Amino acid sequence: MSQSLSGADTLARIADTLETRRPENGGDPQSSYVAKLLAKGPDAFLKKIGEEATELVMAAKDGVPDRIISETADLWFHCLVTLTHYNLRPEDVLAELARREGLSGLEEKARRPAS
Repeated sequence: MSQSLSGADTLARIADTLETRRPENGGDPQSSYVAKLLAKGPDAFLKKIGEEATELVMAAKDGVPDRIISETADLWFHCLVTLTHYNLRPEDVLAELARREGLSGLEEKARRPAS
């Protein structure tokens, strides 16, 4: 099995687990960190994304590989919680990355609608 397939499978399994933590699926905020975040709504998990992104920046500035990996995992996890809240899947993000693959960053940015 290729590393990328294995990674995609891992993301899908985590997303499946997160789906079970949604309050409407029986997720209990008293016993589940994710259920608690989802029950509180976007402000709670978006704040965590900001915190984790800042911690990743600090780890990268320190240049300690294990911390960079750990903080990236924390950031990705909270991004997965966000996707769960909005009924999106990591496969949606992977499809977008695949769509962009091979495009120059400048070309891809130029194709985006003006905001």
